[in-house]
Amino acid sequence: MFRRTFWFTTGVAAGVWATTKVNRKLKQLTPESLAATAANKALETGHRLKDRAVGFALDVRDNMAQREAELEEALGIDESPELPAPRRLAAIENNRSTPKCIEAPMSSHTKYSYNRNEDH
Repeated sequence: MFRRTFWFTTGVAAGVWATTKVNRKLKQLTPESLAATAANKALETGHRLKDRAVGFALDVRDNMAQREAELEEALGIDESPELPAPRRLAAIENNRSTPKCIEAPMSSHTKYSYNRNEDH
């Protein structure tokens, strides 16, 4: 009698355990759950990539400044060259006075007439 009760109880427990596992897995495989999981993973990946890109950019900037200092030291450059004040102002004024858009003159000698009333 105990044997039958033991195996019956074991079967019921295994059935309950299997049913709960299957129900959990089915809930994980619903479209809403899959979409939420994919969105969370995409956000995590985006944050990781952003952190790596920022770290890479900072490393590049540091190494660029270091190499620039090495080159300036090797070439004996102490300061960046700057134009004297009168030249610099003249260069700025000339740059402001040039037109940004230069229109080409219209040609008066064309083959075709643009008069629409000509054919009627």
